[in-house]
Amino acid sequence: MNEHTPSPQQRAREEELIETVVGSFAAAPDARLKEVMQALTRHLHAFVREVRLTEEEWAAGIAFLNAAGRITDERRQEFILLSDVLGVSMQTVAVNNEAYGDATEATVFGPFFTEDAPFIENGGDITGGAPGRPCWVEGTVTDTTGAPVAGARIEVWEADEDGFYDVQYGDDRVAGRAHLYTDEDGRYRFWGLTPTPYPIPNDGPVGKLLDAVGRSPMRASHLHFMVSAAQMRTLVTHIFVRGDELLDRDSVFGVKESLIMDFSEQAAGSETPDGRDLGGRSWSRTRFDIVLAPASEPTNTRAEAQKGTDR
Repeated sequence: MNEHTPSPQQRAREEELIETVVGSFAAAPDARLKEVMQALTRHLHAFVREVRLTEEEWAAGIAFLNAAGRITDERRQEFILLSDVLGVSMQTVAVNNEAYGDATEATVFGPFFTEDAPFIENGGDITGGAPGRPCWVEGTVTDTTGAPVAGARIEVWEADEDGFYDVQYGDDRVAGRAHLYTDEDGRYRFWGLTPTPYPIPNDGPVGKLLDAVGRSPMRASHLHFMVSAAQMRTLVTHIFVRGDELLDRDSVFGVKESLIMDFSEQAAGSETPDGRDLGGRSWSRTRFDIVLAPASEPTNTRAEAQKGTDR
């Protein structure tokens, strides 16, 4: 810990620099850009001054960012991982998804959404042959008055039992993801996989950072949802498995109590909701009733910005 206390003369010199840099953005024609850049400058300089950052530490930070850039490609976004593990992603989600009645809470988008997920009918199967224990998922989509939302588009995606999303295999498989629509009563249902825990990609600079500070890269078991409908705020969220030992130490801080669901274990050979023959395997089932806020509320801009680009 650097306990050096700068002299009044040194403090004045540092503060003069801050004001000079902040002032350099004063003529920005975009008022919002000016606000963001001036605030960013103040906070960055405050960080440097608080920890009395050394030049060696500054160089190490630049090297870290360079390494994150080198490992980032169309399938992997190391800067999103960094944002996630620092809690910035969740804080941005919180700021942009203000509480509205009993609307379902949002959580992190994650780096593995793809725009071209296949369409399935209600009751269809999203697994695409991915390994894992079958799970029946059902629920409703309503607005905050309780009225059903017919025709809501539901995107779902998840990792397989080995902890990998389809895009991580690099062989163009499509598995563990699909989109479907609610029926006239706002209901939906599909077969997926029982969620299992997995590590975020930890073979890059973010993984090294977590290791250096003694943090685990593991994510609590979850299933992703993105739900959109006319006149409604797009919801990006996941549901988590009650009883998962990682719920209180999810590596990206994505768990919220309202999103923890019961995944009921079903015995091998037991009757399924749609009569499907699971070949004598055990399975699970869960229910997730979704409530959408009206579109006049703040939207999840990250979801909109990343749609079609995150892999």
